[in-house]
Amino acid sequence: MSPIHAFVWACALSFQLINATCIGGWLAGHGPTTPAEWAGKAPRIEVGMMIFAVGLLANVYHDDELREIRRAAARNRQKQQQSTGEGGKGKGVEKVYMVPENGLFRAVLFPHYFCEWIEWCGFWMVGGLACVPARSFVINEVTAMLPRAVNGKQWYVEKFGSEKINSRRAVIPGVI
Repeated sequence: MSPIHAFVWACALSFQLINATCIGGWLAGHGPTTPAEWAGKAPRIEVGMMIFAVGLLANVYHDDELREIRRAAARNRQKQQQSTGEGGKGKGVEKVYMVPENGLFRAVLFPHYFCEWIEWCGFWMVGGLACVPARSFVINEVTAMLPRAVNGKQWYVEKFGSEKINSRRAVIPGVI
């Protein structure tokens, strides 16, 4: 795992706590509270939960694909050390950059971003389209991650060449 500055960690923790408080407060105070208000909402909630689950599982899968690149590099380094008799000199694994080939990585370079958006759109659907904190979270994620994905695609092209990247989009298959 890459190192993270303590300030960035503290900001991320603060954001998560504030976000959880806002969404929980919204759902507890503004969501359906009577049986009449709950009537007819079950199908929307169930579909939203399924979308959330699909997005979550796809996000975990694609994140694991990225981690597997590092794990494979660590295994290769360990084999090399054993064969040369170095016996574990040095710490960690140098960063290894590859273009992942599995799952949605065949179509886009940042499918884990896309799957996270799907995940939280499902959560927004569970909370209801009027759930301002959930909507704000989705909008915040897209506006924060989309520029990173577009810049990341440019980095991939510079690092690996446009012929290796082919027609892969940055984050949304067939669109961006």
